[in-house]
Amino acid sequence: MQAMEVAAGNHERDRIKGKCQMLLRTAESLKRADARQQAEASARALKGPVSSRTLTTKEQIILLEGSKLNGFIFQPWDSDPDPEEFNLRDEEGLFTYGSPSRPARALSNPYSDTAELGLSKRQLKVFDGWKRPSEMFPLLEGDATGGPTMSHDTMIDLAQDITADCSVVASLCALAARVERGHPKVSSGSRPPVLRSNDALKLLGSVIFPYDQSKKVPLISASGKYTFKLYFNGCFRKVVIDDRLPRSCTARLLHVIDRNNPRLLWPALLEKAYLKVRGGYDFPGSNSGTDLGLLTGWIPEQVFLQSDDIVPAQLWQRIYRSFNYGDVMVTLGTGRLTSREEAELGLAGEHDYAVLNMKAIGDHCLLLVKNPWSEGTVWKGTTYESNILEASDEEESGRSWTKGLREALPGTDKPTPGTFWIDLNNVMQHFESIYLNWNPGFFSHRQDLHFKWDLTSACPSASCFRRNPQYSVRSNAGGVVWVLLNRHFKVNESRLGVARSDEANAARPKCGFISMYAFASDGCRVFLSDGAVHRGPYVDSPQTLLQLELPPNATHTIVASQQNLRPSLYAFSLSFFSRSTLNVLPATDPYPHNIILHSAWTLATAGGNATSASYPQNPQFALHLSHPSALYLLLETANPDLSIHVKLVWANGQRVASITTRDIVGESGEYRRGCALAELHNVAPGAYTIVCSTFEPMQLGKFTLRVGTHVPNATVVPIPAEAAGRLSTMLAPARFKAGTSKLLVPLRAPSLTRLKIIARYPPRTTGARTPLKLSIELAQGLSKSVLAVSSGGEFSDAPMGVRTDDLDVEPAMEDRGGVWIVLEKLGLGDGGEIQVEILSDERVLVGEWCIGED
Repeated sequence: MQAMEVAAGNHERDRIKGKCQMLLRTAESLKRADARQQAEASARALKGPVSSRTLTTKEQIILLEGSKLNGFIFQPWDSDPDPEEFNLRDEEGLFTYGSPSRPARALSNPYSDTAELGLSKRQLKVFDGWKRPSEMFPLLEGDATGGPTMSHDTMIDLAQDITADCSVVASLCALAARVERGHPKVSSGSRPPVLRSNDALKLLGSVIFPYDQSKKVPLISASGKYTFKLYFNGCFRKVVIDDRLPRSCTARLLHVIDRNNPRLLWPALLEKAYLKVRGGYDFPGSNSGTDLGLLTGWIPEQVFLQSDDIVPAQLWQRIYRSFNYGDVMVTLGTGRLTSREEAELGLAGEHDYAVLNMKAIGDHCLLLVKNPWSEGTVWKGTTYESNILEASDEEESGRSWTKGLREALPGTDKPTPGTFWIDLNNVMQHFESIYLNWNPGFFSHRQDLHFKWDLTSACPSASCFRRNPQYSVRSNAGGVVWVLLNRHFKVNESRLGVARSDEANAARPKCGFISMYAFASDGCRVFLSDGAVHRGPYVDSPQTLLQLELPPNATHTIVASQQNLRPSLYAFSLSFFSRSTLNVLPATDPYPHNIILHSAWTLATAGGNATSASYPQNPQFALHLSHPSALYLLLETANPDLSIHVKLVWANGQRVASITTRDIVGESGEYRRGCALAELHNVAPGAYTIVCSTFEPMQLGKFTLRVGTHVPNATVVPIPAEAAGRLSTMLAPARFKAGTSKLLVPLRAPSLTRLKIIARYPPRTTGARTPLKLSIELAQGLSKSVLAVSSGGEFSDAPMGVRTDDLDVEPAMEDRGGVWIVLEKLGLGDGGEIQVEILSDERVLVGEWCIGED
């Protein structure tokens, strides 16, 4: 343009003018393209996919029931409120307080919430009443800049004081830092660029109302009413508060404050909205991942830094780029620390911190961390104290930070109180968890499901999944799928199980753990935790995230799991995020026909495992199949400490006393606590016997046996105990003297009776058992005949002893030489003492043991 003014002639002037016009058009085009890109980036940053499925009536009821919480009603969000909602009119028309041209004064009829939020005992000691912003920040005469405000031109520096909500304040700090990092910078002379904090307020346009969409800032509500859009209990919900804040009569504060501008109002209002959802200012604690998810709707993930599966370099690589793009917000949480550890490290135990920045400089992975406490301690290890330290000072203090590293870090002349740089290795060593909240805009598809889970009668074993909620998910295209399980808040839930509460921090309530498993089971229900292709960690947060890579055209089963949740009825939401369409349905039952039997191990039936002498006493059931079928046997006990087992054997539906390997059709493998499963894929028609056992004898407890088949008309019935309905006659103990291998005793039946005879070693017999053989013979000598014999005529050292099959005995046998019980042992050594029992329908008479001839 300057050249055009000094051009030599009209031709040269026109040429330059044309070039100027071309450059201006190009600049305008670039400006429009840049504006469009910023708008698209903003939309991606703030808006995620919306669930595409239609809710069932049951799901709609679950969401409506989730509206009632801690004495308030939080309706699902349907649309942004009308700006007129926040107006207040008096005799002069629309009244707005806090304006520089108009002094603030008491409102004539301000909005007041239905009930005041609760305060803890510590808070009540300094509580000076609920005050309007105009009372807490009054305008002074001639002061045109005072009074409450919703925006300012300096960096936001939020701090927590008495209220034990470090997780909330850390979340607010991470939220503000995320937006400020990604917006234009304003240079101030030779000083480093300063981020314009008003840009951070643009994010609040989808959270806080009233809001000026043209200026991109929240507005002071004329009526004192504010509405927040927060995500909890399955959906975005409307949280309405008034602007009254708890005022302290001391220098201590009861609400969050911006130290750079104490009159900034929106952080304290957003904090109040959150605490209204969680029950009040006497908030016992949460975690920042949960809180950021509630405040923004971003997907929470908890990473346990002490897990052996965590590789620091991989974790950094996964987070760092997304953090710089603004697609993840990061906070940290410590575990329990001793007082000595807290003093030496400068860290607080069970406390949440915000990550404001991340830098990779050479081999150093650095995080700028903020302690939200108003007078919080900072990391005392290898650290970056300020950008004006001299290298010589660092060397004298033993620091390992070089001058080049120091100069590469961004900073201001005066570091923000409570902030410090720390390297990833120290984070991995001294922090317990890193909380990641991911932008749902990563995904283009979302499906939400809502269900209830009744844990009042759940299986005590966490590894038994029969009653767990299960869903099938299929992706034709395959790819990344994230599954978020979200447990709904319940009334006064946050008051349960508080372990610690002080003026600065509180351990969050311990109320059980949740997790998720994924199985390549073609969308069918699974019964045990075994065989999962992926499993998430158990977390004590209300949310847990499972990240999957689904193959194309594959169907997986997703199972919700829990440990130690209090017996109650819970509501959950399950959200699926993907970049392609998904088909999500309740998992199908692979066995449509089920039989359920209830029984127990009692003093008479708790026989122990197959090496126990009392194993035949265990509960047994006869299974009859009319057609070939796959089947499952699921054994569950109400006592989680019992190790149990189930097996199916060839026994024609009869009670079994001893089992060999060739008799077993299928079994549940090793004994396991709480539940046992045997799945068989192709079982022929016929009659079988099911044996249910505990590992040790005399372990008592109730159990449930479930038998599922593909075909109908299968039957399962209990088999009576071996001695059921029979008389038991115990003979005098049989004792083999040295050199004796055969003993016998006469038996007489006054009337026709059916009987069987059992010979076994005493239960507490130690050492090797001599193999035995038991038989019932008619007569002795050359005319004897064998009526029944144990173990097919073979000697056996089975711990449960030897026994004959059932045999009918009648009085007429006395005339044919009589009935004899014959007990033999292998070898001529001392066989010890043997117990012999007769089980008969009628009374029988027996003589005394005598030595038999070989």
